[in-house]
Amino acid sequence: MAEQQLRRPQSMEEMLQRAANLISEQSIGNAMSFTPRPDDVFINTYPKSGTTWLQQIVHGLRTRGDMQFEEITEVVPWLETALDMGLDIHGDQVAAPRAYKLHLPFPMAPKGGKTIIVVRDPKDVVVSQYHFWNGWFFEAGSVTTTEIVQVMFIPRVGPLNYWEHLLGWWPHRNDEQVLVLGYELMKQDFPATLERIADFVGCKLDDELRDIVLRQSSIEFMREHERQFDDHLFSDARNEACGLPPGTGSKVRKGAVGDHNAELTPEAAAMIDEAWRREITPATGLESYSDLRDLLAG
Repeated sequence: MAEQQLRRPQSMEEMLQRAANLISEQSIGNAMSFTPRPDDVFINTYPKSGTTWLQQIVHGLRTRGDMQFEEITEVVPWLETALDMGLDIHGDQVAAPRAYKLHLPFPMAPKGGKTIIVVRDPKDVVVSQYHFWNGWFFEAGSVTTTEIVQVMFIPRVGPLNYWEHLLGWWPHRNDEQVLVLGYELMKQDFPATLERIADFVGCKLDDELRDIVLRQSSIEFMREHERQFDDHLFSDARNEACGLPPGTGSKVRKGAVGDHNAELTPEAAAMIDEAWRREITPATGLESYSDLRDLLAG
């Protein structure tokens, strides 16, 4: 692509047009043909809901903290993009069980193996999305969080949207091979969550391994090793197809709960609340994300 064409979008309309090229049809088809093994682990989230954190946790559990990788996607592949990145999803991995990241709604996800679902407050998801895209998929400061809410987050843009992901997986939350975690509850009591994850994926958690994973999946450790968690292998592989200059987004930020209180306008927050009541409440009876979080907390 000619150099003068490699520029970042400056509007939501242009961003969505470019995003259509983010993953090739061939790479999606490769993911759809995937046959899981019974012990495969799928980390399936709506984007910006703790995916990278879970990749690091699961990889640490199965390798006792091995950090010999350029970027986490190299060892825990993103299923839908693996072909575009030249990664093999069908063979053995560096350790068992095999683990994969994906962002697929239930009808499109592989059937078999074990699936970890993480749900997060949609308002915090929007804020995290904004910071991830800002300066990578659109010119820094050219798009607002309110525009993302109105144009990309609330509408059902394609199969990958917050509402369909949650609605598709929620009825399976008690399935034996599905573990549903709340992001905020993970932050609140991570040691207890780590016990649940280790038991679910079949990794015996001794004291030494517990200490390793707690340390290496902390926000401080992951920020210190940010280059290993910034998705640069994916952006390097797909920037040109999207007409983007070199660069990537920010993956490891604060991981905070409640960021939206400072970064979303009251109007944008109200739009998300209304969308929740329209999209989620009729199917679940849950009036708000807080109700869902409380239900997961037991």
